[in-house]
Amino acid sequence: MDGAGRLTRSLRSLGPQADLRAAAIGAAVLLREYVGAHLARRRRRPAKRPQVIIDREPPNRYILMVERYLPRRIGLVATLAILFGSLGLGIVKGGHLEEFTAALSDTRNALANTAGFRITTVGINGRKQLSQDEVLAIGGVNGRSSLLFLDADTVRAKLKANPWIADATILKLYPGRLQIDIVERTAFALWQQNGRLSVIASDGAVLEPYVSRRFLNLPLVVGKGADVRAHDFLALLDRYPQVRSVTKAAIFVGERRWNLRLKDGLDVRLPENDVGNALAALSRLDKDEKLFSRDIVAVDMRLPDRLIVQLSEDAGKARDELFKDKKSKKKAGDSA
Repeated sequence: MDGAGRLTRSLRSLGPQADLRAAAIGAAVLLREYVGAHLARRRRRPAKRPQVIIDREPPNRYILMVERYLPRRIGLVATLAILFGSLGLGIVKGGHLEEFTAALSDTRNALANTAGFRITTVGINGRKQLSQDEVLAIGGVNGRSSLLFLDADTVRAKLKANPWIADATILKLYPGRLQIDIVERTAFALWQQNGRLSVIASDGAVLEPYVSRRFLNLPLVVGKGADVRAHDFLALLDRYPQVRSVTKAAIFVGERRWNLRLKDGLDVRLPENDVGNALAALSRLDKDEKLFSRDIVAVDMRLPDRLIVQLSEDAGKARDELFKDKKSKKKAGDSA
């Protein structure tokens, strides 16, 4: 200020002291903040509990092996397994398994149909007795089925389980065509047992447990076991058309032999063995002696060396009267 430089010298001489003082003040402030923060953390920290050391035995070696080799998160997997197992058990015990399976099947079929695998065309060859809807229903194919998830072997097995279908072939033609070729059995005869009529095939399989009008002209076999023995016997009877044309029913007796019931009510009792010769003799008797036109009710051919004919009641009375007349005439002649 006085131009001699005194103010400048005083400032230079005070510089280091001012710096030391400022550093001391800063250090004091930092120390106070650090101590305060440390005390605050100690007040918030819970007091440590005294540690108790418990002496325990070392774990079993089998437990150590399980802990070592058991996969991680096995507890979670076991819990999920128990959960799904309980769910499945509840479905089965509650009787909802079929509904649950059907729902899953419908869901996946719906997804496949959305993706373009809907069954749009169905071709069925070989059907005569069954309609197209019946074939599809038997095979389990419906409007919700998709070609992608359709099991051809399952459909074939269901079709073959039907008595009308002897064999079936299933072809899946992607993306949406199903081809079904079936071989139907032929209605062979009517089978009567315990008063009930059924339509049977040549192998004895029951095709229908009732008789439709279109089957009324089939040959009739009666009795237990007649269903499986009818094919061979009717084939033998066909060799003698004169007998076959007048036969109303073939009756299997005692699962051993056959009787014939003719259309006029005549019963023919055939032998257990050598049936072909008996039918041949019966055909000759009708051709030569007009056997079937006589007033008789039964012909017994069971004995190999004789033929027994049973007359009707009227024929028997007429025969008795004839013998009486012959006897009376003979007595009158003897007395004369």
